Amino acid sequence: MKTIVITGSTDGIGKLAATQLASEGHQVILHGRNPEKLNAVKKEIINTTGNQNILAFNADLSNLNEVNDLAKDISQTSSSIDVLINNAGVFKSNRPTNKEGLDLRFVVNYLAPVAFTNMLMPLLTKGDSRIINLSSAAQAPVSISALCGTETIDSQNSYAQSKLALTMWSFYLAAKHPSITTIAVNPGSLLNTKMVQEAYGQYWNSADKGASILCQLAIKEKHLTDSGKYFDNDKGSFSTAHPDAYNQEKINHLISETNKILKV
Repeated sequence: MKTIVITGSTDGIGKLAATQLASEGHQVILHGRNPEKLNAVKKEIINTTGNQNILAFNADLSNLNEVNDLAKDISQTSSSIDVLINNAGVFKSNRPTNKEGLDLRFVVNYLAPVAFTNMLMPLLTKGDSRIINLSSAAQAPVSISALCGTETIDSQNSYAQSKLALTMWSFYLAAKHPSITTIAVNPGSLLNTKMVQEAYGQYWNSADKGASILCQLAIKEKHLTDSGKYFDNDKGSFSTAHPDAYNQEKINHLISETNKILKV
């Protein structure tokens, strides 16, 4: 049995992956922004799978203080984590920025996973742990000024930039922590999820396609040696991410500015 943390697990592929992993007997730690919905999903997964070993934690990932509290709460209940799936993401939102004036997509899709993972790192270094980061087919060169909140860009652009930032950080993390398997994954384009429907009003593929690859990358033995790679589920194979993800100078600049924002 593995202990698996999945952010954004009350909807879409996060919920489907949580249900599949729970049905296989793993301890699954759910996360959601809405406490009522989170508790309902927890009960649903327990009833569906018969697995009582399901925990649930509430946090708004656009608030970095809540991200820190979430990591602390999980650390108090678990002595180690085998798999962390940074799945939570946002595309469209009624508010373009968080309380600090930072672009919401950069915060939720990139800064929150970085802060959350860094805080959980002591629990992830105790075995053959894995970190699965949800990237996207949409990847665009990162504007550091947009990341820092001094430049306003449209939601499509900031989403694509945040996903490339997450991919660049994934490769950085894989090099920094060679004992942990870190993989960035595009789960598939236009899957049938709430986020896609809100953004585009249509979909191309079943959400099960995305959930299935998350579960495979998270627990299949064969992927232990795939750290520092990018899986493109549109192709069904490991592939090449945006060129900037391999540019060490740009990665270093991104990490430096990220650390300033997160005050680490």
